[in-house]
Amino acid sequence: VRRAFERMRQASRDAGFPGLYLLGEYRGLTARQLGQMKQLGLDYTFAYCWHVPGNPTPQEAMDAQMRSIRKTQELAVLPQVVTVSQAWSGWRDEGSIWKIPPRDFEMLLHQAKDFIGTLPSNELGSKMLLLDNWNEWGEGHYIAPYREHGFGYLDAVRNVFADARESHVDLLPEDIGRGPYDTAYWSQSRRSEELRTLAAKKVFKTGAPEDGLIAWWALDEAKDAPVAFDYSGNRLGGTIRDAKRAKGLDGNALLCDGGSIVVENNPLLSPSHALTIECWVKADAGPLRNNWIANRVFGGAPSAGYRLGVVEGKPCFQIPLTPWSHNLAGNKPLPSGQWNHLAGTFDGQTMRLYMNGEECGTMSRPGPIKPNAFHLCLGNYEVAHPAHFNGLLDEVRLYARALTPEEVRQHCRATAKRP
Repeated sequence: VRRAFERMRQASRDAGFPGLYLLGEYRGLTARQLGQMKQLGLDYTFAYCWHVPGNPTPQEAMDAQMRSIRKTQELAVLPQVVTVSQAWSGWRDEGSIWKIPPRDFEMLLHQAKDFIGTLPSNELGSKMLLLDNWNEWGEGHYIAPYREHGFGYLDAVRNVFADARESHVDLLPEDIGRGPYDTAYWSQSRRSEELRTLAAKKVFKTGAPEDGLIAWWALDEAKDAPVAFDYSGNRLGGTIRDAKRAKGLDGNALLCDGGSIVVENNPLLSPSHALTIECWVKADAGPLRNNWIANRVFGGAPSAGYRLGVVEGKPCFQIPLTPWSHNLAGNKPLPSGQWNHLAGTFDGQTMRLYMNGEECGTMSRPGPIKPNAFHLCLGNYEVAHPAHFNGLLDEVRLYARALTPEEVRQHCRATAKRP
């Protein structure tokens, strides 16, 4: 750990900075623990929030915090950067709930400011004070007005630390046309919900429904359409993420150059006993070493799901039993600059890989397909990931059964003959 920290410091110096301060969070008063932090190479200790038990009064909470701050200094094991808090409630009933009103909090700030003035001038702690802020939503930190006390806490900070004493006007971001602070988040959230609703539209295309067909992403929507419908009628459409369409083998196709289509998790995406995934691809010229066409195998569950892609220039099909296992590679490279039909099938015992209607690989894999709770990503390993397919993707179909070799050949011939 010490070596890693020193490498971080050296990287900071190499980037032109004078150095790097590493602070370790510890809200206790045990010299042994502080000593271990020092041995690891941390420069300072700080408390995320001083836990004060017993549902204290505001004055008791203030006094307890200052005692902890002074005790840390008396231990003289590791320098500190002082933190003060205005309240504590915790995520659950943790035995103590307390709150310091703004006027009392201003007094606490004065005490903390006076204390840090006694610290050695060469220490970081003499130059700054951390506030365990009064607004914390979803682990996001904001210095913002408070519903109960308005701008009271902000005024307390201003009164103690700001040099300017002239009158001022309290403004919210929306008062000047810039907010509220979470406008962008909620706008994106509403847009995402609109797209999810649109993608779940029940649509069909000639050829559906079909025996065992889970989803059919024909990718024939308008080039600027924000979703890719599922033409099986199962409402498993996906949303477009930084991707465009281009002329495909049949109608339009997905232009794969870093973007993707995200199909949200649905139990239908987790067939357990048999599966087929097939598509048409037109690979760009250039190396394809680790590029994924359709993926549902992620680091959070590397023993579950399935995927189809290209590894070291050859098509591959994976249904893992153990982390990242059972990756079936084809026996010939994927040609570039032309349309190729790919299909991976699994019947509960054997995985088979086909290219242009011909079997190009088999692998024994007895056992069910392990489900996961992830989405399905088309055109890429994951959203905005470098392991994306390069080229065009069209006519993606997913089945809850293993197509027979003859069915694979028929699908290949039928689509290839279309104008």
